[in-house]
Amino acid sequence: MNDPVAQPDASELAFLAVEREVATLFRRSRARASEVSRLVHPELEAGAYVLLSFIRESGRARVTDIGLHFGVGKATVSRQIRAIEELGLLHRETDPLDRRASLVSLTEEGERRFAAAREVRMARFRASLAAWELGELEQFARLLERFNELTEGV
Repeated sequence: MNDPVAQPDASELAFLAVEREVATLFRRSRARASEVSRLVHPELEAGAYVLLSFIRESGRARVTDIGLHFGVGKATVSRQIRAIEELGLLHRETDPLDRRASLVSLTEEGERRFAAAREVRMARFRASLAAWELGELEQFARLLERFNELTEGV
């Protein structure tokens, strides 16, 4: 008698493997998010590091653009920004192009703390991937970039 459950083909097995590994990556990333944020400041929420990273890369960012980037509402972003601002890590100013909007940037203290936390984080990446050859690292970065581009907005 044949098994009523069809066995997945090679393509389906590959998709299942990717889904499993991406889920593991996301789960571990969420688990480490609060640890990395606390490296910046002991009172930071778990998601603050990535928010600070986006602001740092932007130089100055509009609160609404931060919300759009992360797919969260203005109220949520404003609350997070206010909490980080109260810790002295962000500076808020009025957008000269739209007086109703705010621009945020890292303070000197925020920059210093973020840079120190990033160095710890990068040291961990380097240690984890130390056995990889340069070509493997470059290929991995290209594949991750391609994956992120394909899944943007999904």
